[in-house]
Amino acid sequence: MLATQTKTTTLDLSSQDRMITVVIAALLGTFMIFGVAIAQPAAFHNAAHDTRHAMNFPCH
Repeated sequence: MLATQTKTTTLDLSSQDRMITVVIAALLGTFMIFGVAIAQPAAFHNAAHDTRHAMNFPCH
């Protein structure tokens, strides 16, 4: 029989690195939700228009 071995690598992050990651993810998520939701340029507005109405988020 041929035995296979699996090597698992973990990434140890300090609590400061984890907090930075959380803050960046939160800012990005907030921008994606609110930045696009209230965007006025026609391309952004039309791209998200139907989704906003489907989620009962007023856009105009």
